[in-house]
Amino acid sequence: MPMQPWFPDAKLGIFLHYGIYAVDGVPESWSFYTGQVPHEQYMKQLDGFTASAYDPAAWADLFARAGARYAVLTARHHDGVSLWDSALGHLNVADHTPAGRDLIGPYADALRERGLKVGLYYSHSDWNHPDYASVIHPDAPNAEVRANRYVSPDAGAEDPEAWIRYLSYRDAQVAELTDRYRPDLLWFDGEWERSEEQWRMRELAEQILAANPETVLNARMLSYGDYATPEQGVPVEAPDGPWELCLTVNDSWGFQHDDRNHKSVRQLIRIFTETIAMGGNLLLDVGPRQDGTIPAEQAERLEGLGAWIARHREAVYGTVAGLPAGHHYGPSTLSADRRTLYLMCFDAPRETLCVRGLRNPVKRVSVLGAGTELGHAVTGGLQDVPGLQWIDAPAERDLDPYATVLAVELDGELDLYRGAGRD
Repeated sequence: MPMQPWFPDAKLGIFLHYGIYAVDGVPESWSFYTGQVPHEQYMKQLDGFTASAYDPAAWADLFARAGARYAVLTARHHDGVSLWDSALGHLNVADHTPAGRDLIGPYADALRERGLKVGLYYSHSDWNHPDYASVIHPDAPNAEVRANRYVSPDAGAEDPEAWIRYLSYRDAQVAELTDRYRPDLLWFDGEWERSEEQWRMRELAEQILAANPETVLNARMLSYGDYATPEQGVPVEAPDGPWELCLTVNDSWGFQHDDRNHKSVRQLIRIFTETIAMGGNLLLDVGPRQDGTIPAEQAERLEGLGAWIARHREAVYGTVAGLPAGHHYGPSTLSADRRTLYLMCFDAPRETLCVRGLRNPVKRVSVLGAGTELGHAVTGGLQDVPGLQWIDAPAERDLDPYATVLAVELDGELDLYRGAGRD
């Protein structure tokens, strides 16, 4: 299926790691996998998960103010605890926590009421399921996959029948999600613990798309994914095709009491603009507390990012990747008709700024948001090699406190020189 057009134009999504791990504020699932927390202690968090202030309508309002067009909620992480009243498996918050109800349905409804696309995260792996540690990856990517008791059977004693039971459980849970909530996007994880054949990815993809042919799937469906998912670092070169950077606001995916190392609004705007300038989306992660509230420090950063996007929406939505590196010292985007360049400037330009390799004449340059027109001129150029396009620096009163955007209206569609110059 071709990529759904809403996805590459969404630019910003919100990732939510919400689960029982927020009770003690420990790393989601990994804390018992690595032995940081005893398994019994980790699972006791079921008793403290209340969702007592869970308000998905307030979440959706916040995400809309942030400028997001979609969100992705952890329906089930590697710990196997489902946030809906699943009839499969033995762990869900409706039956085993004080929350006592389905949390996915209200989330999906709230997002749709605000016009946001609904994404659900689901882990292929389940480190609590009795049939999961039953087979071994034929070409394990690391020693942990072969040795960890939550992943592989003791002494390599495989049980193919147990594995088939596990796949039936996984497929039935995914069917519950697709049939009940009709997610626009399914964000899978945990794929490294088995091969594509062991996961039966083709059959799972066929099942999902039969339920809703327009479902977007991430690359952790391996050959059947629609887009790449680099994590925690802006790539130096953009992946081929559609992609999305998933990034935490602080250093943790889920809520952790002691993690106060939040990225600043300025840093988030820089990462966001660099990502969309390379043609990607930013999936920005927050970790709600166990009661369902998003920490104020994280909400404030979403609001700050959203305020910047609102001032510069023309340079964000309806755009594609801008200039390759070297043409302008900063990120840029390009209007869908390829006739307007949007140059992002993190620092105040002095005297002039320069665009190299631009063959098009420039019709007009203005400061986005302020509307002030700027002078521009070309110097140099020889035969096929265009001259340097100089743009006058904006006045201080027209500068954005985080990132100033200049709209450069071109005569015709963008035409760049990419050569090495005259011999």
